[in-house]
Amino acid sequence: YNKLKPLISEQDIPTLQKHITEGSLTYETLTLWYLYRIVKFENDKDKTLNTIIALNKDAVKIAIEKDRTKSKSDHPIFGMPILLKDNINTAGMKTTAGAVALKDNQTDDAFIVKQLKKKGAIILGKANLSEWAYFLCSGCPVGYSAIGGQTLNPYGRRIFETGGSSSGSGTSMAANYAVAAVGTETSGSILSPSSQNSVVGLKPTIGLLSRDGIIPISSTLDTPGPMTRSVIDNAIFLSALSGADPNDPANKGKDAEKVYWGNLDKNFLKGLRLGANKSFIERDSLYRHSIEVLQQAGAEIIEFDPAEIRLDGFRTLLNIDMKYDLPSYIDSHAGSLVKVKNVADVVSFNQQDTNLYVPYGQSLFEGIIADTTTKEELELIKKELYKNGQLFFDIPMKEYRLDAVLSINNRNAGFAAVALYPAMTVP
Repeated sequence: YNKLKPLISEQDIPTLQKHITEGSLTYETLTLWYLYRIVKFENDKDKTLNTIIALNKDAVKIAIEKDRTKSKSDHPIFGMPILLKDNINTAGMKTTAGAVALKDNQTDDAFIVKQLKKKGAIILGKANLSEWAYFLCSGCPVGYSAIGGQTLNPYGRRIFETGGSSSGSGTSMAANYAVAAVGTETSGSILSPSSQNSVVGLKPTIGLLSRDGIIPISSTLDTPGPMTRSVIDNAIFLSALSGADPNDPANKGKDAEKVYWGNLDKNFLKGLRLGANKSFIERDSLYRHSIEVLQQAGAEIIEFDPAEIRLDGFRTLLNIDMKYDLPSYIDSHAGSLVKVKNVADVVSFNQQDTNLYVPYGQSLFEGIIADTTTKEELELIKKELYKNGQLFFDIPMKEYRLDAVLSINNRNAGFAAVALYPAMTVP
């Protein structure tokens, strides 16, 4: 473990593949190293991050097969051990969303998992998360699930929050538990844990990646996305997750085989016009420092005051989408041992033992049941939110001819969510 550490810890995918090509590593030793590291820390009560919900019992066997067939690989994700947020369907493993009601949910692979396997990735295990993607309880700790416990931040256990809901995906990257991890986002659930754990997280444009086979909150806003330690790994991983899925209407026909990592050299930022929020500049020293770094790399910074725009109806959108999207997921994808059929069933199930199943309550699920908004009313809310989300970014981008807007953590995640726009965070 210690001998291999310099070859593996904090190394990006191209470097790992180079070590394997040169013979100083194999896919088997790489996989075993991560498994050893996970067990070393996660089984120590004084060091555990409660980051891993389950490990793939076949991971080493698959890695041995990758060593045998590596000459046939044509994607850099080949042989790389990957963690999945535990709301993403995975054959041979349970998919729980951290909830006791789904503890026996045995499924087939989600579309993105099929894409990863087709390109040669090794599924190492499932990462903890905020239960039901942090749409169960109000004001409860991020990173907690009844199945996985309280996820902890490796930079300060019980000191710093992990961010959520892709909490385990973020902490696992910071802790070097795998090469890359998949998160999911509705509004901030990739951006926040990536930022809180100083890793790279991308919430793609809605529809770029398939959502089929992922436990939903909102079919309007949900997306999976890559979480990694470096930008180049994020670009490689995004490509590995991509593919045209006819079962996801938002994704159907999307370009499946883009190479996103081809132009990530140090001159990439030269000439880019980046918008900086004046109130963030005034209040946040790290934001100011980041702007200086970007300027030194050749970017042009344009300061602006953001428009005052409201997102009325955001909670209603989530409520009504989940009211219909969860039963649809259960009907189409859940295993036969799952007995709940809808949100009301989950609430009733949890009432059997609230101390064990929902120690922080389930007020958001109760709010879904109580929301009487019709589908027709929802469509009007969606249109207004979409318009306002786009305006928040489009006004400064058009006025100042910007290539992107600079934010902090997940501060503007709600606007990006309803606009269906991409957002990325870097340390």
